[in-house]
Amino acid sequence: MKITKLETFHIRPRWLFLKVHTDTDIVGWGEPLLEGRALTVEAAVHEIGRTLVGQDPTHIERIWQRYYRGTFYRGGPVLMSALSGIEQALWDILGKSLGVPIHRLLGGRVRDKIRLYGWLNISETGDYVSQVAREVEAKEFTAYKFVPVPASESLESPCFLDKVVSTVAGLRRTLGDDIDMALDFHGRCNPAVARQLCRELEPYRPFFIEEPALPTNPKALVTIKESTTIPIAAGERLYSRWDFNDLLNLQAVSIIQPDLSHVGGIFEARKIAAMAEIHDVPIAPHCPLGPIALAACLQLDACTPNFLCQEHLTLGEGYLKEPFQTERGYVFISDQPGLGIELDESKLEGYIFDGTWETPQFTHADGSFAEW
Repeated sequence: MKITKLETFHIRPRWLFLKVHTDTDIVGWGEPLLEGRALTVEAAVHEIGRTLVGQDPTHIERIWQRYYRGTFYRGGPVLMSALSGIEQALWDILGKSLGVPIHRLLGGRVRDKIRLYGWLNISETGDYVSQVAREVEAKEFTAYKFVPVPASESLESPCFLDKVVSTVAGLRRTLGDDIDMALDFHGRCNPAVARQLCRELEPYRPFFIEEPALPTNPKALVTIKESTTIPIAAGERLYSRWDFNDLLNLQAVSIIQPDLSHVGGIFEARKIAAMAEIHDVPIAPHCPLGPIALAACLQLDACTPNFLCQEHLTLGEGYLKEPFQTERGYVFISDQPGLGIELDESKLEGYIFDGTWETPQFTHADGSFAEW
């Protein structure tokens, strides 16, 4: 079996889908996306594709090593996102060719169902309490995540801190104590502000706090982690096992969050999870992307002992012929071959766009740049 062609499709709201063709009737799907840089990653995919055509798609590790190590300049968000989507598609092809799901090829399932957490898009104004109540009643997830922190100055006022704490307190009252509540700081805070907030938020027992500081500053994460009992999570902006090495060796986080569309793909994420397992650190894969990326995550989750909970933005309605089905916040593991999904290509045509999507921009009161 040989690779014959790579096709890419920009799919609303902001995704990039990849279809890898072979000289048989088997095709593989991947999601090689870097948010805000989809056109750049698409160019990298086709640059790799020029020499990928003609190769055996089942030689996944050989191909990965060639395109990671063979270009002299290694890693980074663009190359790793392109390689991630290609790698996902190759695993899809291999699983389909053997008639088995990917998790069977990575050791087999260690669980029967996978816990998901939902997203709450809470406005800084308005009646978010009733919004949350409706969402929880409709979805029945056992965990949710939201961003409680607006654009933050280097140091913040008591008013700022009180507003964040009040929002989290209101959410805890609405959710009750039987639903987990994760908070995403989004790297917006100076580490000093993050430490202040962690201290004030402890009574509300968050599931975890994500990116209280940027993961490129692991020593700051260590300082924050040591100052609070709240579990600290990070990793979506790291791009290989080498990037995660310092985070784990420094014991900077309680939970790691590799993104399978940025970190090199399914097998690279499995290697990272094994590294984390040595340090007693669970894995909660980052996935604010489309249904192909989620399918890749679910294959990893199925066979990973130290899996915790899975982020998702969509269950595939309108994109998959059979969207993922949930029961009390869990997805049951499919035994369908490859990624276990079938894209509804007739419907995808209605979602195609030019790929232009701008990352939101925030500013401080003085007009200077603020972290998104």
